[in-house]
Amino acid sequence: MRSARLFLLVAASVAALTAAAPALAQVQPSDPWAHATSDIPVDANVRFGVLPNGMQYAVMRNATPPGQASLRLRIDAGSLMENEDQLGLAHFMEHMAFNGTTNIPENELLRILERLGLAFGADTNAATGFDQTFYQLELPRTNDETVDAALRIMREQVSEALMDPAALDAERGVIEGEERTRNTPGLRSAKAQLALLAPGQRLSNRFPIGDLNIIRTAPRERFVEFYHAYYRPNRATFIAVGDFDVDVMEGKIRAAFESWEPKAADGPEPDLGTVQPRGPQTSILVEPGIQSSIQLNWVRDPDLDPDTVAERRSNLIRNLGLAVLNRRLGEISRQDNAPIIAAGASSSTVVDSLEIGGINATFNPGGWQRALETIEQEQRRLVQFGVSDAELQREITDTRTALENAAAAAATRTTPGLVNGLLNAANNQTVFTAPATNLALFNQAVEGLTAAQVNSVLPPVFEGQGPVILVITPVEIEGGADAVTAALEASRQAPVAAPAAQAQLDWPYANFGPASAPTDRTELTAVGATVVTFPNGVRLTVKPTTFRDEQILVSVRTGIGELALPTDRSTPLAFAGFVFQSGGLGRLTADEINRVLSGRIYSVGFSADSDAWQLSGATRPADLNLQMQVLAAYLTDPGLRPAPFQQIQALFPQIIAQQMATPGGAFALQSGELLASGDKRESLPTAAEVGSWTIEQLRSGVTAGLASGPIDVTVVGDVTVEDAIAAVSTTFGALPARGPAPQPAPGATERRFPAGTPEPVVLKHTGPGEQGLAYIAWPTTDSVVDRTEARTIQILGEVMSLRATEEIRERLAIAYSPGVGASSSDTFAGYGSIFVQALTRPESFTAFYDAVNAITASLRDTPITEDELNRARLPEVERLKRTQAGNEYWLGQLSGVAANPADVEQILTHISDLEAITVADIQRAARQYLRPDTAWRGVAVSDNPVAPAAAAPAQ
Repeated sequence: MRSARLFLLVAASVAALTAAAPALAQVQPSDPWAHATSDIPVDANVRFGVLPNGMQYAVMRNATPPGQASLRLRIDAGSLMENEDQLGLAHFMEHMAFNGTTNIPENELLRILERLGLAFGADTNAATGFDQTFYQLELPRTNDETVDAALRIMREQVSEALMDPAALDAERGVIEGEERTRNTPGLRSAKAQLALLAPGQRLSNRFPIGDLNIIRTAPRERFVEFYHAYYRPNRATFIAVGDFDVDVMEGKIRAAFESWEPKAADGPEPDLGTVQPRGPQTSILVEPGIQSSIQLNWVRDPDLDPDTVAERRSNLIRNLGLAVLNRRLGEISRQDNAPIIAAGASSSTVVDSLEIGGINATFNPGGWQRALETIEQEQRRLVQFGVSDAELQREITDTRTALENAAAAAATRTTPGLVNGLLNAANNQTVFTAPATNLALFNQAVEGLTAAQVNSVLPPVFEGQGPVILVITPVEIEGGADAVTAALEASRQAPVAAPAAQAQLDWPYANFGPASAPTDRTELTAVGATVVTFPNGVRLTVKPTTFRDEQILVSVRTGIGELALPTDRSTPLAFAGFVFQSGGLGRLTADEINRVLSGRIYSVGFSADSDAWQLSGATRPADLNLQMQVLAAYLTDPGLRPAPFQQIQALFPQIIAQQMATPGGAFALQSGELLASGDKRESLPTAAEVGSWTIEQLRSGVTAGLASGPIDVTVVGDVTVEDAIAAVSTTFGALPARGPAPQPAPGATERRFPAGTPEPVVLKHTGPGEQGLAYIAWPTTDSVVDRTEARTIQILGEVMSLRATEEIRERLAIAYSPGVGASSSDTFAGYGSIFVQALTRPESFTAFYDAVNAITASLRDTPITEDELNRARLPEVERLKRTQAGNEYWLGQLSGVAANPADVEQILTHISDLEAITVADIQRAARQYLRPDTAWRGVAVSDNPVAPAAAAPAQ
């Protein structure tokens, strides 16, 4: 049935392709959607339209997940539209749309949505870019009450924002806090890159966060000017995707927005500037805490051609050639003593301003010259010798497989994915196409395609103004830019040879022994799952679902995970997750596996959980047997080769430096051991420890961990129970019987929360002095057996989050996004916590702690209102319902039921437990857990009292 369905989809799309040209004559020329003037067939499942006032809309019915909807309201204006005295106001305006409108008082907007089950941040959000601003709502229901309220709010945001002077002044501190949060080495280097690559163009100084001086002082009139000029119907696009009647939704959109009229003249389109003539240029950016990287860039005029069949074919042919180069670079990065950590080549237009073609690599500090030589010579090798027919066919095969799978699974595309796809199509002025059309266009484009044709389009990628070389490094480079330029010239003199042909290989892991038949089968009817036991003790849990066509998720758990590790020292097993998959298998390297299994859909993940080692994978029904073979091979014959271990070992100091450059990263690295009362399994190893580790130690630890203990396989998705049994019977079920799980290390089953700290523990970071983090946490309880209390604490945390947002963000304006969270261990008895944290200035730490103390005292002393409880609880209930309509949720929930059948009841009672929580429960939990004497406090402050100036490339 799947093959027939796919054939019909493709056949229909091919027919649409051939019929597209005559249909164009029937389209109204005033239609602003890209498909109106393109020969590419648009997805017929979407209803597009334009209101009389010029507002575009797109409506699509989709029931994955059921009963829900995603809304986006896009404004065709971002930071590029700002005048010089408005830098940052496009983003600031996005904030003000939530801060009071003509008919919705300040603070009430979010409360309305919370009462409908939308959480601030997760379901209610907005974003500002260079060329657009969009508002988003994720609706838990599509009844009239929810949809009407959502449309009313979004209409008010874009046409009725008050911009009250007092609200503006209060929000300035929030924006300043956001700038402080985002002022990372990565952002500073990105600003420097655009300044280098787009000099004189508007893009180079229009990062959305803006200019703090303007943010602090801009008068209300300047906001109003921008709002009226660019928040107008002819610049708006409304997108609705979800489980609703399209006619009804279209009518509601029209009713909400047809009366919207502009209040001033349309704002001008910005002059983006032109690409400046330039010759070769080398620049070095020194930014402590940044990943070391090097780029070779060629800059050209932007490609502004419309989206057509010919344009997509041209881009596809070029990108297939670049995919070959990127695969070659990936293989180099996995060699012993590799000169690069990762590398890639691309060609793309940036915000209609310029096109950048180039190649870049990341490397360990001190390795810039080898990295430069590698990417320069591989780029030249590609241009000089091109790609081979075998390489091209491999990329075609892999791409076609992905497109075929997407076409077969089109009926269960997710609503958020679809709405974001439509948003991107509107912003990029491209045609929104169905997966079957994408496949048909691909097959049409590659029919008869030769390597010679691909090779003819690759040289222009590396032509244009430049090359502009940019080295980003945390440390100075001896000799500076002159040394880099000289190294490039020397590399260009080195001859390159055509790449050697790669040997044909076979998959050697198809036989694990005679297939076995199950000895026991138990139906878990309440959760729609089946548990099967094999003679060797392997347990299989299967849950067939209809959530996503062509998706099957697999989890394999064995051993005891972190319980096998010592508590008094770090071990090389901390690196297991980095090394396991990239180390390949005993008889095949990771790259050889990729070649042998080209055109198949499978994956491998690995993690050390607190009580088990876990392998994971994602596949489709046609490749389920292969997926099981791959996971069984990694379980029984992991490669664990030296190259990836040595790479992460060498990279480790740089990873630490990057994390230490921000207060959040530094706190996360240093607080783990402290919050586990000295448990070294949660600690950061020292550089000396890491340098002393060997691959042999890692191999022995992983091998021992995977060698014994029951094997639990969980399969969830588009699968039948019988197919899952058949796939396991020839793989895990065919393995020899295993011994019992190893005994935990001494003291490994215990973990304690630390004693309270009257004064905060001071941790250090290396970022700007104005950046700090304040944290406070209280011990709670576990969820080892009964999760009911942990769920009450979770809702207590949601109540605290509402109050922290109102007090710390909105009233005090000392932090952009205060965080509240609750966790409970399912392994360690009695171990759990609830915390509040904020990224803020060090001088605001006292205000933060005073605010938290006031919040917790109020929760202990005064019952919250039913309204506040519902605003905290309902979004959590709706989030849970949404995740329950996905395979990922069930894979996680069912992974332990074979060993612990009582987990079924805990799964079934999750929503009812949340709904049963009362106002009295919240106050009781606050009194029990939010005690001042048990609170652990910590802060992260900078070693650098003076904030660094904005980074710029050194010439």
